[in-house]
Amino acid sequence: MENVCQDHQYGKFHFVLIHGAGHGAWCWYKLIHLLRKSGHKVTAMDLTGSGLSTVVPDSVTSFEDYDMPLMKILSEIPYSQKVVLVGHSAGGLSLSHAIHVFGHKIAVAVYIAATMLSHGFCSEQDVLQGLPDLFKVSEFYHGLGSEQPPTSAMIHREVQQEILYQLSPPEDAALASLLIRPTPLLALQGAKFIATSEEFMKVPRVYIKTLQDRIVSLDQQEAMIKMWPPEKVLSIDSDHSPFFSSPLELHRHLLYIAQLFAVNNWTNVQLVGCM
Repeated sequence: MENVCQDHQYGKFHFVLIHGAGHGAWCWYKLIHLLRKSGHKVTAMDLTGSGLSTVVPDSVTSFEDYDMPLMKILSEIPYSQKVVLVGHSAGGLSLSHAIHVFGHKIAVAVYIAATMLSHGFCSEQDVLQGLPDLFKVSEFYHGLGSEQPPTSAMIHREVQQEILYQLSPPEDAALASLLIRPTPLLALQGAKFIATSEEFMKVPRVYIKTLQDRIVSLDQQEAMIKMWPPEKVLSIDSDHSPFFSSPLELHRHLLYIAQLFAVNNWTNVQLVGCM
């Protein structure tokens, strides 16, 4: 309990970062450096079949399996502590999943150009608003056989810089082109969350819009915001990948959000722990 009190006293937070489709913990490298340099704790993981995960993406067919690394991390966080949970792009699905399962451990949930659906893909409207239209620019893989639905997908490498990183440093786009992996498509399509209580509605949410986004259109972002209004909406004049193109501004936004929401949330916990 004493450590939690000290963390609050010195304004330190624990940020947990969730990558989007095809990416891994590696995409957060600039933000990890900035947050740690500011004195905060940062955790970034590779979801199953992503990043350095040894699992083949085509073998990941359930969202629960895909999301297991995040669930493990959150399960090990003490009940006396809360994290600032941050999700980018398709990582928003994992973020919403975490709100349902571990809402009591989340001080604030931050969606960055992310799929923000309260219950995942439960309706045609959810799919329309939360799923980017990337059919024409993606390659699909059929791990269960050519007659079966595709199990994974990846944006063609020749257009990745143009639509994912058009405002990002070319070095970052080049690095990403070497590290991006196919996304476990079946797993993401199966992301559906059933609420067992209204507790998940109590978790504060913030949406950060990316104004020059060519993946999740601004119309889609605003539609999701309208459908499930968060407590606050911020924006960055960036491409889909502000962790590359606008890391300093993203860093400032996250610190502002943490100060605004996490301090109040943690104070309630620490009043019990520090007595």
